[in-house]
Amino acid sequence: MSSSAPVRTACYDLHVGAGATIVDFHGFELPIRYTSITDEHLATRSAAGLFDVAHMGCILLTGPGAIDAFDGMATQNVSSIEEGRCAYTHFCDENGFIIDDMIFAVTTCDEVARSGLVQIDDQGLCILGVPNASMVVPMEQWFLKCLGERDDVRFHQLSHSTAILALQGPASMDILSSALGITVNRFRGISFASEFIDVRGWVQGTGYTGESGVEIMIRHDDAPKVWSRLIEVGAPKGLKPVGLGARDTLRLEKGYLLSGQDFIWPGLEGLEEGSVPRDVLSLRSIQTNSPFGIDLDVEFIGRQSNLEVAEDATSTRLVGFELVSRGPPPRPGHVVENSDGQHVGWVTSGGPSPSLDSLGIGLALVSNVEPSDEIHIRASPRRSTPARMMTPPFV
Repeated sequence: MSSSAPVRTACYDLHVGAGATIVDFHGFELPIRYTSITDEHLATRSAAGLFDVAHMGCILLTGPGAIDAFDGMATQNVSSIEEGRCAYTHFCDENGFIIDDMIFAVTTCDEVARSGLVQIDDQGLCILGVPNASMVVPMEQWFLKCLGERDDVRFHQLSHSTAILALQGPASMDILSSALGITVNRFRGISFASEFIDVRGWVQGTGYTGESGVEIMIRHDDAPKVWSRLIEVGAPKGLKPVGLGARDTLRLEKGYLLSGQDFIWPGLEGLEEGSVPRDVLSLRSIQTNSPFGIDLDVEFIGRQSNLEVAEDATSTRLVGFELVSRGPPPRPGHVVENSDGQHVGWVTSGGPSPSLDSLGIGLALVSNVEPSDEIHIRASPRRSTPARMMTPPFV
């Protein structure tokens, strides 16, 4: 982000009033926690959590060529996804490196228009997608570059007028129905008009926690009304507001990737070197632990490079791991060693798992190791802890 002051989301005052600790996250002032990360994490797993994710983007592709164009960019077989369904995909550059990952919905222009998020003249199928916070501008630039002079596709940037709230957890669907009068199935997306609070928007059965839940997209000014209504109805059912801290531990327990941490597109400029060397984090889709995000049987930008890496048994892979004895929590930048003490990789995400009695878990980029090999996570020159590799989810 630029050096300008961070953006306050529409629900900022509500967060402050609830006692949230606020941080600057990708240029947005957002809660890191309200009470404690563990408390909020466990509430989401057992009942429900409400997240302000208004920093996430929202884009729309319309026009008769929208599905065909998106199909050529995404690593998924988009044309096979039926209307009303949501899916997960990566986007790769010409060299196969991941630019970003995204949840998207295949829907109709009429359905999106009914949500009130945008006024559009097109008809037929369209794509509604949610790019990651730090990638809103790069993804817009990438889409426009790929679309070129096509006159059968129109790109709509909705990020600056749309707020997103995530309601997650086993009680979330009951709370959603009681608070807003809405029902939606997992990985389905629909427009809604809630007579309870006179708000229109879009809701889809997706999320970043691995729990049952939804993501709700509404006009920016409607977000406080929706947030307050959900808290009012949901609190007696165990709902708690949740900050970015627990959002990270929840996604880590399911092995979900974090853009900018588990992978970084090498095409981004002006980024400072982090705890893991940037060139290490330049990944092809096939190197990640998200096989559901890529279909090598369909054509997409960067497919050939991914095919070549898939056939290379020595290439770096992103794996899950858990500590086999108590030790310092694994953190991004910790070195991964084999049983001989040789450097074989880097931790990209890690920490204590609230659901597993604070057991250390993480994701690591490793090479020259077998799945059955014991590895060691070196937290400092004096301390390393044995770990075993595994395929997420951890819970």
